[in-house]
Amino acid sequence: MPITLNKKRKIPYYHQIVDQIKRMILNGELVDEAVLPSERKLAAMLDVHRNTVIRAYNMLKDMRLIESVPGKGYKVAYRKQSQRLHSDYSKVPFNWSSFIKDEYQDMEEVYDNIYQEFSQGSGISLSTGMPPFIFDKEDLGSDIEKIMDSGSLLPAYMAPYQGDAFFRQTLSDFFRLKGIKASTAEIQVLTETNQALDFIITTLLYPGDCVFVEEPCSPDVYRVIQLAGCEAYPIPMDEDGMMVENLHGLIEDKKPKFIYVNSSYHDPTGRIMSLQRRQKLLELAETQMIPIVEEDACSEIYYEKRPAPSIKSMDKAGIVIYIYSFSLTFLPGISIAAVVADKKIIHSLSYLVSIHVISVSWLNQLLIAHNLQDGRYYKRVEAIREHSQKNRDILCSKLELLSDIDVRFNKPVGGVYVWVNLPSGVGGMEVAKEASKQGVSVVPGEVFYPLRNGGKENIRLNFSYESGIWLSEGADRLVRLIRKICKEKNKL
Repeated sequence: MPITLNKKRKIPYYHQIVDQIKRMILNGELVDEAVLPSERKLAAMLDVHRNTVIRAYNMLKDMRLIESVPGKGYKVAYRKQSQRLHSDYSKVPFNWSSFIKDEYQDMEEVYDNIYQEFSQGSGISLSTGMPPFIFDKEDLGSDIEKIMDSGSLLPAYMAPYQGDAFFRQTLSDFFRLKGIKASTAEIQVLTETNQALDFIITTLLYPGDCVFVEEPCSPDVYRVIQLAGCEAYPIPMDEDGMMVENLHGLIEDKKPKFIYVNSSYHDPTGRIMSLQRRQKLLELAETQMIPIVEEDACSEIYYEKRPAPSIKSMDKAGIVIYIYSFSLTFLPGISIAAVVADKKIIHSLSYLVSIHVISVSWLNQLLIAHNLQDGRYYKRVEAIREHSQKNRDILCSKLELLSDIDVRFNKPVGGVYVWVNLPSGVGGMEVAKEASKQGVSVVPGEVFYPLRNGGKENIRLNFSYESGIWLSEGADRLVRLIRKICKEKNKL
């Protein structure tokens, strides 16, 4: 049975094995009852791991091309299986596993499951990044009524691919307050940060390309890079953000297509990239001709003073793609993001919208636009800051009770995240699982490391959404749990 593996191709070996055996069966080269080599023998013949052969044989079994016989191994059973199917086809479930791409079957789901578990409103969330509901219901109803009654507005399905023109003009004025000069032609409206990053990756990357990301880094960022067949290469952080001073050698070696940074109140650490680092990164990008993608959703949630100016506001060469989101500063469930970039990038993003979306949350765009224009948005952001600062103080005061067992964290000066270092030997995944049993969701630190090489003794806490009472209760449960786990481990 001649099988040849092309080890220079990116197609997994087990897929190549399946494809060649399947062709031989369908061409009649391998007939029913023909015995296939054992797992070990075929693995030795092809110089691959036995598990590769097992996976290939299992896929062929799922396709009903072969069957396993206890004590004898594997044999071709294509026509026998076909006859069986025809005689009783209604009882055989369709096998989707042979159709779905591997990267969408073998996904790490811990991060998503944490949010799904609490999506029905049960339990206390110290994981979800959402704004509190600080909004007058009568105002909201009145705003929607005015928008829907306005005869001058196009129907939602007619909204321009680039975003509503009125909203983009309002955004242009809003970004000017943040030091960013952008015409309406340099702004693309999208539904959320994840979609913005996905479309940017689709526009800029080819399979096999590399992107530099911070370490730790949100799974929402590195997973979309990996699903595009690209490499999310982690660059360490310190208290001042991504360590960019000595990247020249890595740039020469990895040749990244762009550098992604979450510059203010970083997810998950809550850190702020210093002004010096921002300037250094921009200088590096300009000299090496590498674009920067800057995500800046938390910059309005500051408690002491505004963070350093965005990298985009210092960009004279047009090399920075800036993503801003209203997901933390407007209403829960109303998420609009805007990309500010060169007109050529915006044109490409708009084309992707025309293919994949058609219309981007037209009503949401106008709700935010009217609130920006009449100043209510800024008052709401002040209220969200006040709520978040109180919640931060509640959560940090609870965590301080664990200082005697070496629980460490930095009290954030803005944003919505607290990055917690657990006592030595206490795992973040263990804490997250036990907390879930007690009705509290937290995110284990290891999911923020693309290579799973760090964060084992960390958890990320988010204090943005819950009321002070529920946050306090959730924090109390978490404190008791961490102390209990630590005590039990010390007994061992």
